[in-house]
Amino acid sequence: MSLIFDKSREGIGCSILSELDVEPVLFPEKLKRTKSLNLPQLAEVDISRHYTELSKKVHGVNDGFYPLGSCTMKYNPKINEEIAALAGFTKIHPLQPENTIQGCLEVLSKAEKYLCEITGMDNMSFQPAAGAHGEFAGLLIIKAYHKSKGDLKRTKIIVPDSAHGTNPASATMAGFEVVNIPSGDDGCVDIEKLEAAVGDDTAGFMLTNPNTVGLFEKNILKITEIVHNAGGLVYYDGANLNAIMGIARPGDMGFDVMHLNLHKTFSAPHGGGGPGSGPVGCKSFLSKFLPNPQVKEYSDKYEFSNSPDSIGMVKSFYGNFLVVVKALTYILTLGKEGIKQASENAVLNANYMKCELSKIYDMAFDDICMHEFVMTLENLKKEKGVSAMDVAKMLLDNGIHPPTMYFPMIVHEALMVEPTETESKATLDKAIEVFSDIYKKAMAASELLHEAPVKTPVRRLDEVLAARNPVLKSGDRHTD
Repeated sequence: MSLIFDKSREGIGCSILSELDVEPVLFPEKLKRTKSLNLPQLAEVDISRHYTELSKKVHGVNDGFYPLGSCTMKYNPKINEEIAALAGFTKIHPLQPENTIQGCLEVLSKAEKYLCEITGMDNMSFQPAAGAHGEFAGLLIIKAYHKSKGDLKRTKIIVPDSAHGTNPASATMAGFEVVNIPSGDDGCVDIEKLEAAVGDDTAGFMLTNPNTVGLFEKNILKITEIVHNAGGLVYYDGANLNAIMGIARPGDMGFDVMHLNLHKTFSAPHGGGGPGSGPVGCKSFLSKFLPNPQVKEYSDKYEFSNSPDSIGMVKSFYGNFLVVVKALTYILTLGKEGIKQASENAVLNANYMKCELSKIYDMAFDDICMHEFVMTLENLKKEKGVSAMDVAKMLLDNGIHPPTMYFPMIVHEALMVEPTETESKATLDKAIEVFSDIYKKAMAASELLHEAPVKTPVRRLDEVLAARNPVLKSGDRHTD
């Protein structure tokens, strides 16, 4: 398929602007461009056809099974999109007077109330635009808390080796030193290693629960107690909340601050660059540090309120508001029991697939999993030369998006599978059949997997080259 720049033709366009009928306002020369923008020139019909053709060459949740582990690539009800498209939400301006946007402020207030109930937090800000952004804001809150107490020696954030990569990155961006501790043989936090790592320089501990190998931390109360006894705070990475929402709450486990991924757990399309929403929540003793402004409800109105101790704004205005609208719609549609059932179905689907595939594939851990599980193809690689990448590529030929590959890094030749709660048993059975057939091919004719994919628009790519030298326009095209 040609790039859109290859289809560009000089002088072709689709402008339908009428002739200017008012006095023009000209920019000063110093603000004008010295050369034209490098944009393709096409007619509207050609633009439409280009992107329609492109859309047919990608795989999304509307095309088929998408078990990307730790990412919750699930089908989202279309009613959420319809509500978020209402004019009362889309045709507002962030600088409007508060009395003209009372409905929108009510959305933020209600979403905060329900999400705090689900998580066990006391207050929440919707400013962060994504999960990692929420992590960064949460870590700034931890930093502000210790600073307010004059405890400036707390400069270290402890992170398990199975953590999402954004955890150490966010901690570093917030100015902390990252202390990495190894997981135990069971895939969970090594209590002895944690006890050895904490001290009077510990600012906090970051943890996902269930963790990145899909297991619930059975010692979670002991873990948070250890960190608290050392004077640190405990941060909850909410990426995997969809396994426990309505059943267990991070706030009840001893977590002090957390973020949520509304664009994953609470139904807004995930992927494709956004928009996302990673609200940060906290217990009441940290609420004064949340980003300004916060929505406050009074007897007959909603108003913005600012705290003098706030870490400040982390995004312009109030975050990606329409994602919050979708999340609130999702919560109100499901209700208390529906939220719980979504988690139960996510866990049920994952354990069903894990149980069936464990008859063929090696599992990294034998325990009952939560919403996702991790397979290890280390033995298959040694015996037949078939890697996790090979299996993932052959899945593409069978209409299934590959699971997460080579993560977490504590598992060799890892494939992390998350079926999500929205898939039917029929879909799971078909996926299990595909995985089984691929294994049989690996044992009988491994060279077939090295050639995969063969049915996709593009064959197997040099992924290192693609990552380090991406083709973004025609002039960047690889020649080798």
